[in-house]
Amino acid sequence: MLVIDTSFPARDFNERNDEPVRQVVLHYTAEPFASSLHCLTRQGVSAHYLLPDPHDPSYRGAGYEELRAFRLVDEDKRAWHAGVSQWGGRDNLNSRSIGIEIVNQAWDDGEVLHFVAYPDEQIEVLIALLRDILERYPRVGPTDILGHSDVAYWRKSDPGPRLPWRRLYEAGIGAWFDEPTQAMYQRRFCVALPPEVEVERAFQRYGYAPAKNRQGFELRTRAFQMHFRPQDYCGSLDAQTCAILYALNEKYRGL
Repeated sequence: MLVIDTSFPARDFNERNDEPVRQVVLHYTAEPFASSLHCLTRQGVSAHYLLPDPHDPSYRGAGYEELRAFRLVDEDKRAWHAGVSQWGGRDNLNSRSIGIEIVNQAWDDGEVLHFVAYPDEQIEVLIALLRDILERYPRVGPTDILGHSDVAYWRKSDPGPRLPWRRLYEAGIGAWFDEPTQAMYQRRFCVALPPEVEVERAFQRYGYAPAKNRQGFELRTRAFQMHFRPQDYCGSLDAQTCAILYALNEKYRGL
């Protein structure tokens, strides 16, 4: 059973200006529950929901036992979670998205970003929360359930490759490719990759912002891989990555 707690309203938000909700953007906090809650309610950023980690000592220390979702900003308001972002040729995603921050303590040792697994119980609550949201917003389609790294690939890595996107898809949430179609494209691309100008168009067709340079192209490829091929997110374009991209476009974009 999904429990929504409204005990901690955020201070920082504004009006949507009649923009309809079209996307849901998932984030990780990179901090424990207590500091995440303080940041998202008092420090100039916010999200509609905060989803704790059931094993986080700061969550248990706050007196909670069962896992619940905290609504920090009402859905009809504009939370400040996505920042500079773009999807489907439009920017300013804060105005038309719902932001969900998931407590997950990924960490950076100064050289490598270390991603941490999401507990099963946390993912089950996330699925329940997303189903609840999607019932109210039928215009949010499968390709509109996104990671922060999908909409701001040039600066963000959250929610990272450990978020089980395929599990969400199998629960009826979000997009995933059909494996026979992907295999067909991969056989073709193992012979020769499509020209990069064509791959650029394919990324944009799916929804990603244009790459401004070589680094941007690689960062976008990495973000795409974290979402759809989490076992290898090196950022290098290869036959499997191209095949997944083309299979997704065929399934969801009719191309």
